Amino acid sequence: MTHAPSSPPPFQEQSTRDPGTRTPLRAFLATESGSAAVLLAATVAALVWANVAPEGYASFWQTHLSVTLGSAGVSLDLREWVNSGLMTFFFFVIGLEARREFDMGELRERHRLMLPLAAGLAGMIVPVGVYLAFNAGGASAHGWGAAMSTDTAFALGMLAILGRRFPEALRTFILTVTVVDDLLALVVIALVYSEHITVPALLAAVALFGLILLVRAAGVRRGLTYLLMGVATWVALLKSGVDPVVVGLAMGLLTYAYPAARSDLERASDLFISFREQPTPELERSARQGLASALSLNERLQQVFHPWTSYVIVPLFALANAGITIDAGLLSRAATSPVTLGILFGYLVGKPVAITGASWLLARLSRNRLRPPVGWGALAGGGTIAGVGFTVALLISTLAFEGDRLEEAKMGILSAVICSFLATCAVATAIRLLPPHRRARALLGTAKRVIDLAVPVDPDRDHVRGPMNAPVTLVEYADFECPYCGQAEPVVRDLLADFGDLRYVWRHLPLTDVHPSAQLAAEAAEAAADQGAFWQMHDRLLEHQGALQAPDLMRYADELGLDTERFHRSLRTHAGAGRVAEDRESADLIGVSGTPTFFINGLLHRGAYDIDALSAAVRTARARAGLSPDPPA
Repeated sequence: MTHAPSSPPPFQEQSTRDPGTRTPLRAFLATESGSAAVLLAATVAALVWANVAPEGYASFWQTHLSVTLGSAGVSLDLREWVNSGLMTFFFFVIGLEARREFDMGELRERHRLMLPLAAGLAGMIVPVGVYLAFNAGGASAHGWGAAMSTDTAFALGMLAILGRRFPEALRTFILTVTVVDDLLALVVIALVYSEHITVPALLAAVALFGLILLVRAAGVRRGLTYLLMGVATWVALLKSGVDPVVVGLAMGLLTYAYPAARSDLERASDLFISFREQPTPELERSARQGLASALSLNERLQQVFHPWTSYVIVPLFALANAGITIDAGLLSRAATSPVTLGILFGYLVGKPVAITGASWLLARLSRNRLRPPVGWGALAGGGTIAGVGFTVALLISTLAFEGDRLEEAKMGILSAVICSFLATCAVATAIRLLPPHRRARALLGTAKRVIDLAVPVDPDRDHVRGPMNAPVTLVEYADFECPYCGQAEPVVRDLLADFGDLRYVWRHLPLTDVHPSAQLAAEAAEAAADQGAFWQMHDRLLEHQGALQAPDLMRYADELGLDTERFHRSLRTHAGAGRVAEDRESADLIGVSGTPTFFINGLLHRGAYDIDALSAAVRTARARAGLSPDPPA
């Protein structure tokens, strides 16, 4: 049985106890990239609306909406409800992703925080310096915060448009940098762009947040409790004069992320089986709750809120704030406006210079112990794409400016979006013109990657096909009864035939609750290995996945010419169970819960496992191995 809410394309399916096959980061990237089109459409709609009916656009967003409870209440215009209300959920999702990166992502190795932190800090300080150079001594200098923050959705969306011109690791690095960027931008908003502070209301907000920490420490897990306390904290901050969107970020950072535990997956599987045997409403509800509880709260909340923030809230924010009436007068003022030019050159020049320069300087100071996860050419492209400032830039502009200055700031922001994309295309074109070896170095670099494979390959222990000293190692966690492992087997054979410098490793992960014969089949393969015939038995088992009972296994042993008495004794005494358990434990260490799962040179392969996808991944690993002195995992 395979848990799959929909039917994925071939060579993407897995046998699994986990209700989802996509990693949180992968889902985050996909949602951000896809929402860029919606965000762009909302921006265009705002510009059209503001130019076709400028008075209607302004009056609509200035409409007041009040929420009262007795004599108390909150009254804001629609634009403020979007900017300070709905955008709280956007920053909540940013906080969730930042926490996930700390708990499970690239930043789980804390020393790796130094590079994106330095790049993020420099990527804010240098653009601010550029802006202040244009606005020094003027009243517009107060708007420096509008020139510092990258828009995650637009940046990742534009990288998606550029396709395979840049390595996948660049998207992860830019995401990490923008998380740092957003965290610091929220601090700036709270400290610099808040209104006159009302101390009693601020103290009330601090007390409420302290109560949230106490409730969390007490182990309370009811979402409604946190929602009510979060709303109360939001209202208190609003009344204090501090922009309340900071509440969303803080709540997101409090939410732990962790991989699904095998015990939780087995419990969820048992509940699902119970429902299948007796489909009652009570068991259906228990099965759904069991499946959900196998995932961390962080991932569940991202699944709920991230599509809403990406496809509704941020586009609505663009619709409310991006509308400017473009005429000859505005274009003339913008061409010489220090606000427009400061924002434009802050993003277009300051961002790439800062991110690339800070990364280079940190690499030199650390003697290359801290290096970007991509090559310097790809990093330059990441720097130019980071010059896309939109959401937070517009938010700060609405707080810092009004009237003509606000219109000029919006022109600078929109111009920076267009120019940064064109600059990134130019970098990508320049890299493509390089010779193949230099192009590989420019894109991939030589930095060590975070190794996902907890137990490295041991040729004396693991079952290996291919040359032992191959520069690329493909590890598969698999199950002999899993139909998708059977589907992947000819792909692996083609890879071994196509790449003479590839070694392949099979590791057992029998999913006994969904494949009842998988454990015995794995022990049979180990019994054959004792007689030097692991791969012969491996091939026979995958050829006959529907016939894995003990008599079938004995027949295969006889057909392979094995000592059947010795083979039978090994099966009867479960002599291979310990060896199979070792592989299962190594899978548990890294949260592998589905089959097939592939690792290439120690890195988890995400996505399809057809011949094209795996061949591309192997070629990338081979190119990286040729650039690095580090041996493969």
